[in-house]
Amino acid sequence: MANVRIPTPLQKLTENKTDVHAEGATVGDVIKNLEEHYPGIRKRLFGSGNELSKFINIYVDGEDIRFNKGLDTPVKKDGEVSIVPAISGG
Repeated sequence: MANVRIPTPLQKLTENKTDVHAEGATVGDVIKNLEEHYPGIRKRLFGSGNELSKFINIYVDGEDIRFNKGLDTPVKKDGEVSIVPAISGG
């Protein structure tokens, strides 16, 4: 089971937990498992579409999935998935 790091803005969906565990062979599978246990989290990551929001970054063991296989990026059973909201400013 992978450890998933949850950012502060999403912790209200995970019962204020900063880390949760989820099953899945890929990032997409992990997100699906998270949605089963914490309804509403998928919508916050994807918005109304089927693609990850450009304001959300996901890392698997420190590597950005956008430079790997996206939602098909493999996740090890003891791997770490980090969800990081993009920060913007001006």
